[in-house]
Amino acid sequence: MKMKKYIAPSINEAMKQVRADLGEEAVIISSKVVVKKKFFGLIREKNFEVLAGIDEMEPPKFIIPEQKNFPPIVPAKDEHHNEGNVSELMEEISSLKEILNSLKQESIQSSLPDELKPFVDFLKHQELNNELITDICDELFAHLKTEKEISNQEMVQIAKNILHKKFFMLPMGGLSYEKKYVCVLGPTGVGKTTTIAKMAARSVLEKKKKIGFITTDTYRIAAIEQLKTYANLLQAPVEVVYNLNDYQVAIEKFAHLDLVFIDTAGRNYKEVKYVNDLKKLISLDDEVESYLVLSLTAKERDNETIIEQFSEFPIEKFIFTKVDETNSIGAMYNLMFKYNKGLAYYTTGQEVPEDIEEATLEKILDIFFQGEFK
Repeated sequence: MKMKKYIAPSINEAMKQVRADLGEEAVIISSKVVVKKKFFGLIREKNFEVLAGIDEMEPPKFIIPEQKNFPPIVPAKDEHHNEGNVSELMEEISSLKEILNSLKQESIQSSLPDELKPFVDFLKHQELNNELITDICDELFAHLKTEKEISNQEMVQIAKNILHKKFFMLPMGGLSYEKKYVCVLGPTGVGKTTTIAKMAARSVLEKKKKIGFITTDTYRIAAIEQLKTYANLLQAPVEVVYNLNDYQVAIEKFAHLDLVFIDTAGRNYKEVKYVNDLKKLISLDDEVESYLVLSLTAKERDNETIIEQFSEFPIEKFIFTKVDETNSIGAMYNLMFKYNKGLAYYTTGQEVPEDIEEATLEKILDIFFQGEFK
């Protein structure tokens, strides 16, 4: 195999050199980014080093058999080989992007000007993920380059602008009241039943809706009693369902109502079995708005596992609880960003119906910067 190394300022330029020199059949053997760091450790110069090769062996000759009525053997187009090259190239590019992002994050966050360090420490304390922090740092550096100084207020505004760009396409806000059924999903201990009561109370008090409750949480007697207490206060009927037939009967009973809230069982939904059991019990069709309730006091990785277990459910938006019980709320933004999900509500206490806020992008950006950098 003939091999040759190419160095270029961009991956596209490197690939042009490879194709021009070795042709379309060249194979990428390895690639890496070569960087030089200068002022504040920033990447000022970078090049892409690509090692490519081509097989110089003669292609095999195909012989068409004579006599017999065999169909002629025609050399197949090397589509799979070309597809393999494209696939390998895409993997290389993806790998290069990861390397660049890692280098960028490390360089920017490890050698910050003194005036930026307290603010970036604040972002880290809020547990905002590195990708979002790095994007904010980029803009802060750009500002310092032109203005030479920066105030706390300016840093907050720059960060808000960046986060606004990241999240403005995500759906925000509570119940649409366009669908009759509201299904609230979530693991045990997140405050799901209390959250449902808050949503239901607002529907009655503010929208004058006739509501009812369906609960599938037959594992905890206390949960049923809690929901019945809220239902009595709102003068709303409750149906407890144990199987799909019970669920369908409850739907028929509530045909005259405007809105029906479905409280699912709080289980350890990191276990696939419980997720599958839930799928068999309730029907999540086009008439249902579904929300996933997560606690901000839980570990972010645990919340990620739960979200992934519910990936086949038509989750409309997240609801985050216990905002008042944590000093860092970056996980809320990280999860929305990673899974491209919007936010319906966030809760700030146990009082019903007071301690729940309908989410807007402006509100959640404001609460992130409460305190030292408000």
